[in-house]
Amino acid sequence: MSGHEMTRRGFVGDGARVAAGVVAGAVGVQRLARAEQTTPLTTANILNYNENMEYRRQGSTELMFSAVCLGGHSRSNVQQRTEIISRCIDAGINYVDSCSNGEVVRDAKALKGRRDKMYLACSHCGHEVRNENYRTAKKLLEALDETLLAANLDHTDLWRITCFEPGGRHSFNTSCEIVEALQKAKEQGKARFVGFSSHDRRWIKFMIEYFPAIDVVCFPFTTMSKRAPKDSLFAALKKCDVGAFGIKPFGAGSLFRDNREKDNQRARLALRYILLTNTVIPIPGMNSLEQVDNVIKAVKERRTLDVRQRAELQRAGNRMWAQLAPNYRWLRNWEYV
Repeated sequence: MSGHEMTRRGFVGDGARVAAGVVAGAVGVQRLARAEQTTPLTTANILNYNENMEYRRQGSTELMFSAVCLGGHSRSNVQQRTEIISRCIDAGINYVDSCSNGEVVRDAKALKGRRDKMYLACSHCGHEVRNENYRTAKKLLEALDETLLAANLDHTDLWRITCFEPGGRHSFNTSCEIVEALQKAKEQGKARFVGFSSHDRRWIKFMIEYFPAIDVVCFPFTTMSKRAPKDSLFAALKKCDVGAFGIKPFGAGSLFRDNREKDNQRARLALRYILLTNTVIPIPGMNSLEQVDNVIKAVKERRTLDVRQRAELQRAGNRMWAQLAPNYRWLRNWEYV
């Protein structure tokens, strides 16, 4: 079977892998039990707690994350990123997502001396399974070691392997290699929690239902995203007790129209809508202190949207779809999640 296809034959063809998968499926019962045994919530359990910030449990990690977190993609250098992270810490934001080697190195420097204030995620997207040379557990673990060394880290709070975009191009064997690498990273103390990011909804659903080792997933979630009428990820995430982060909340910037005041308002409406779905924690990229302050303001605003605001957000969403750059038109595939 080609490594670029995920077919029914591929799912059931490798006897040894399937045998391992049967064991993994049985362990899924344990995951369901964990979902019913959550740690009692107190503010002492929340990293960098701020009474003005909202916090949400991220699946079986049992960790409480701020309702909006800091995305990795930004144009900030280390000095600018240090200022942005400082503002986030002051507001009670407690997670920063870094998904390339350069981002991890930059954010580790910006967080130096303050790892007790924020959870730090790690991914080396160029040396993970999008690259055909990094589709074995051995090579994935080498990439993790490379990133930790470059960033002068002994571990990451979350290792999330960056996987293919749409198309279901990961074979079943590659899926098993991903999970093996994640499990070993936890066993070796290199990652507290593990997961992956993908733009392929069908494959994400398969992975979290089949492999109980997955703690957290990361996928697109915009102002236009809503529960799919059938086979929704919403139900799978809840059933499997898997945490979720939402990327591209502003449609890769297509939500905006070069009017600062109105764009800030649209951003807040978008975040309020996403938080209202109670499914993912959005992780927008923030390039300035003003953008951080706007995100914080969105968390504090009334969550429910009135009729006028819903109509305004729908118009903005329709324009967002129309303005998507060619390389981001796949975001339309995430209207139903």
